[in-house]
Amino acid sequence: MSTATAEEATGAGNYFISNYPQYSFWKPEYVPDALAVLQREAPADLPLGIYFHIPFCRKRCHFCYFRVYTDKNAAEIKAYIDAGVKEIEMYGDKPYLQGRKPKFIYFGGGTPSYLSAGQLKDLTDRMKAVFPWDEAEEVAFEGEPGTLNEKKLQQIKDLGVTRLSLGVENYDDEILELNGRAHRSGEVDRAYGFAKSLGFGQINIDLIAGMIGETEANWQACIERAIADEPDCVTIYQMEVPYNTTIYKEMQQSGKLTAPVADWPTKRRWVSEAFAAFEAAGYTVTSATTAVRDPEKTKFIYRDALWGGADMLGTGVASFGHLGGVHVQNHHDIGPYLDIVTRGELPIYRAYPTDEEERLIREFILQLKLGRADMGYFRSKFAAEVAERFSRPIEHLRAEGFLEMDGDILTMTREGLLQVDKLLHEFFLQEHQNARYA
Repeated sequence: MSTATAEEATGAGNYFISNYPQYSFWKPEYVPDALAVLQREAPADLPLGIYFHIPFCRKRCHFCYFRVYTDKNAAEIKAYIDAGVKEIEMYGDKPYLQGRKPKFIYFGGGTPSYLSAGQLKDLTDRMKAVFPWDEAEEVAFEGEPGTLNEKKLQQIKDLGVTRLSLGVENYDDEILELNGRAHRSGEVDRAYGFAKSLGFGQINIDLIAGMIGETEANWQACIERAIADEPDCVTIYQMEVPYNTTIYKEMQQSGKLTAPVADWPTKRRWVSEAFAAFEAAGYTVTSATTAVRDPEKTKFIYRDALWGGADMLGTGVASFGHLGGVHVQNHHDIGPYLDIVTRGELPIYRAYPTDEEERLIREFILQLKLGRADMGYFRSKFAAEVAERFSRPIEHLRAEGFLEMDGDILTMTREGLLQVDKLLHEFFLQEHQNARYA
């Protein structure tokens, strides 16, 4: 570990940027804007995706900040599935969504693989009856290794899943235990082996750099083991400690400002070392967090379409979506969510209507996270000269060695890509600077 300054230490708060403007600006008073979109006719060429949130887990990880539940029985899970399907059916009747077929579907959590094969088939059959999947280019599904066996994986593949993402995080049992993970390394080996033998179109594994208890030796061992498994894609996150995590609560109780995880320089170096090792093994780095074996074959349509302005219908408790330029989020507690849907109402809790400039910024910063932005794209789509609009931050990042420009192409250097989430704030509108939640 390096000797970190206070600024370099990992404190509490969100670091990873997944949207713009930040979630703290989304408000209940904007919900009518979201409802108004649903009464419009959708543009003919705008891709649609569907996200469904499955909030159930065997355990809550100490670093988890998503809406999850570990105490629900089969009857409660069935009630949730029924409500989720009812929500989807209500959306299917809206003018903006009626008759549209999704380009991508994503099952996130929580732990989608926590559901039984029967529950998953019931859910997906009823979803397909409203929004047919026959034109979907990707069906992505998150799985926790300890909830998967060969039979269940075969059933998941039979549902139409094309991209299986395994939440490995680390291969060391002690570190998995320290961080509250439910699975162990033996379950990773079994689940991954079964998944590979079944021929999923794409298998991704998630790793986290900087977990509690992680060491230099452990991280190198994780890299070597992941490379040996030869996944189609590896996603590597740098550990952050949002406010609604178990780690943060323990920090509060002990009066600590620094989280018991690796500092930012160490995490960036570890990800850099991992990327270099994967590149030496023939992989290509395709974003701030991902490396893929074959960039021509291995795509992440959910991410790329969403970051390119596609519509995404977010369904289920606490889920996020984006429809017609309006950000939306559902009620974040399962009780109110179930009550509202049962009454026959859409469970939207808060929203944010973006304007043209905010949409430009959103797409620009998210595409920089892919490591490359084509200014010609923004000239064509937004009639905007990015080099002029963002001249000050672009020049600053170039001077610091974080960004390079070649004609219309802006490329993040490796050093810039490894800390891109911190650098993107320079492109935000003034009123969105220094907000608490990324």
